[in-house]
Amino acid sequence: MEINRIVSIFAGFMVMLSVGLAHWMGQADLSHASWLWLTLFVGFNLFQMGFTGFCPLVKVLKAFGLQKGECCAPSKDGKSCC
Repeated sequence: MEINRIVSIFAGFMVMLSVGLAHWMGQADLSHASWLWLTLFVGFNLFQMGFTGFCPLVKVLKAFGLQKGECCAPSKDGKSCC
């Protein structure tokens, strides 16, 4: 498994865990519509993207014509950004 996928899984899990703990401690009420549901959605998407590789935002950005770049690919002079 690639490092970026592990980071996505960990980040998504931590986002969902923090919202879950806030709800459990009584600091957030998830029984009503609130912006915390957006936070859970983002956390869940990060989590599942680490396992499946599917990201809804990538599909939307590709539909707008943006190209997938290679962050750590060596440039013409052989140097890498990482």
